[in-house]
Amino acid sequence: MIGFVKSVNRIATQVGKELIQVRRRPGAFISLVLGPFMIMAIFGLGYTGVHRPLDAVIVLPADSVLAREPEFYEQFGAQIIDVLEVTDDADWAHAQLEGQSVDMVVYIPDRLTERFRQGEQAELLVEINQIDPVAAAYADFMARHVSQEVNREILTRAVEEGVTYAQQAGEDVPTQLRPELVAQPTTTRLVNVAPYQPTVVSFAAPAVLALILQHMAVTLSALSFVRERLSGALELFRVSPVTPFELVLGKYVGLGILSAIVAAITVGLLVYLLGVPLLGDPWLLAGIVALLIFGSLGLGLLISVISDSERQAVQLALLLLIASVFFSGFVLPVEEFRPEMQPLAYALPVTHGIVLLQDVMLRGWVLAWWHVWVLAGTALGLLVLTSILLRRLMSHG
Repeated sequence: MIGFVKSVNRIATQVGKELIQVRRRPGAFISLVLGPFMIMAIFGLGYTGVHRPLDAVIVLPADSVLAREPEFYEQFGAQIIDVLEVTDDADWAHAQLEGQSVDMVVYIPDRLTERFRQGEQAELLVEINQIDPVAAAYADFMARHVSQEVNREILTRAVEEGVTYAQQAGEDVPTQLRPELVAQPTTTRLVNVAPYQPTVVSFAAPAVLALILQHMAVTLSALSFVRERLSGALELFRVSPVTPFELVLGKYVGLGILSAIVAAITVGLLVYLLGVPLLGDPWLLAGIVALLIFGSLGLGLLISVISDSERQAVQLALLLLIASVFFSGFVLPVEEFRPEMQPLAYALPVTHGIVLLQDVMLRGWVLAWWHVWVLAGTALGLLVLTSILLRRLMSHG
């Protein structure tokens, strides 16, 4: 009985110690309670839940009698397609699609009404450039919707012309109309011009890789300066000739080498074990991975400098992971968030890492180089900021 009482007393002592630590560091408790709530609140306010309209170019034959105003064709796509241009230059339209300036190119066949009267079914060619299988399926659905709307327009015009034909005895009355043709004057053929059309697993693999690399680098570095401050090593650094910048740079190099080894192993498993393609230059992939690790280590070291305990550092690293899952485009496209919320997403290294890794691995080249410059600028900014904060911490004790 006495042993049981002593055991309860020891357990109560540990409980009291934990509660006292929470009371001494209220910031850690507040971040634990309010952090996830704030992330969910920002996500709820920022995410619209609505797909943006697909930007489209209509290619119309030069001798077509159909209207050439974009507003006329927007009625076919309602609020789901935004017609930017109507042109007869198919090569220019295809180049816009290759550069991803538009999401879709719709080629209107010539002699639509004449083909309908002659009993021929016309084909609407729709081109997209998507490596995202979900986005490709959505574009296919939109293309079929456009085809239905075009069919309705052709039927309307045919009925109007039919009244005229009925009033003109013996003149070119459409006698070759078949029931299936009346029901569907046009068909749709969707062509995806992307160099590779991955499965869902292959498409998600680069995004998972980017998220793993960021979280690994943040986890490795988030406890670095916290442990040295708690162990007293930071006091020794304060009286030594080493500078804060040298300390930070040493952390970058040491942890960066470890992160690079893990990244190389992970990429090898993805490519050679899971069969994820690597269409781009491996050196370009290595450079992007290095930038992603560089920026992620900066985030982790920043957390390490501003945290006053290991518990708070772990909490902040976990909150960063949650924010990365919500806002980086890992689950939902960044473009579907409100414009005022998108800078929050682009402040995360993983957001740019996902786009760049998907481009290099699944397209073979980088489409938007501004992601590289923003990622590099963010990494350099975090290096400078961490060095300044560490200098202030060491100078004030």
